[in-house]
Amino acid sequence: MKFNKLSKAVVGGVALSAMLAGAAFADPAVIYDLGGKFDKSFNEAAYNGAVRWKEETGGNFLELELQNDAQREQALRRFASQGANPIVMAGFMWTAALEAVAPEFPDTNFVVIDTVVDQPNVQSIMFDEHTGSFLVGALAAMKSETGNVGFVGGMDVPLIHRFYCGYAYGARAVNPDIELQEAYTGTTPAAWNDPVTAGELAKAQMDAGADIVFAAAGGSGLGVLQAMADAGKYSIGVDSNQNHLHPGSVLTSMLKRVDNAVYTAFVEAGDDATFKPGRIDLGLADEGVGYALDENNADLITDEMQTEVEELKAGVIDGSIEVHDYYTDNACPL
Repeated sequence: MKFNKLSKAVVGGVALSAMLAGAAFADPAVIYDLGGKFDKSFNEAAYNGAVRWKEETGGNFLELELQNDAQREQALRRFASQGANPIVMAGFMWTAALEAVAPEFPDTNFVVIDTVVDQPNVQSIMFDEHTGSFLVGALAAMKSETGNVGFVGGMDVPLIHRFYCGYAYGARAVNPDIELQEAYTGTTPAAWNDPVTAGELAKAQMDAGADIVFAAAGGSGLGVLQAMADAGKYSIGVDSNQNHLHPGSVLTSMLKRVDNAVYTAFVEAGDDATFKPGRIDLGLADEGVGYALDENNADLITDEMQTEVEELKAGVIDGSIEVHDYYTDNACPL
């Protein structure tokens, strides 16, 4: 086992060195998490934010797609040692690597999304996934004809339970008697890139009565969207706006504006005068999360549905509606 781990680390290191060799660093960098840059979801949102910055400024950015966990510390050290600033990481699994590396490079600004690292040169960006999921759960309950909705998450971790809990609360806010189904594609990072398993889970939920399934599973979620479209039923996308992937079948998408987070980090975090270390939380009031409405799903969400969901959104923002946060007690009491 030790040999296998060492071998993976060495191979990963060689590959990483080759990918970074010869780069001229004084530019911002973004490192995508496992699951692939073009996952149509979380990682691709990060990429889109970086591309927007490049198009608006004419600057260049550096990027890396992780192949395995062994690359995390090495990627940070190599980018930092060659002058990249800021270095932005997408994903909750960066905690240990960043805690180890950030103190070694006190003059480098690091920005991490979905986890909190308490270092003077680290900005931690968190999103209120539960409140955005609350809104799409409410829309699912409004649209469901069977009174039964499903959820397929990616890796079985607290972050994704947070999505589910918000979704369940939203559905129950509209229909207290609605049936809820919950499943996850796995317990390892491979769960983010397994659309076949995700599609099978969605089919099982349809067999059990669900006519709408929310996919909070990164690249795996594409299997859910496909399965629901094939069956003539509705899905809900996540992170990026996925409505266009199956127009008329994707009811909406729970938006998590990772693109804006990366764009803002590139603009502000490379300069100590504008860099803001510490934790930043982005929610409904900041438009950090929300739901997608466009030409691809305009016919699916009626004016009455939109009015009702906007009222719920206003209630969450003003505090009159409380959405349980799974992070508070690692439970989802319903």
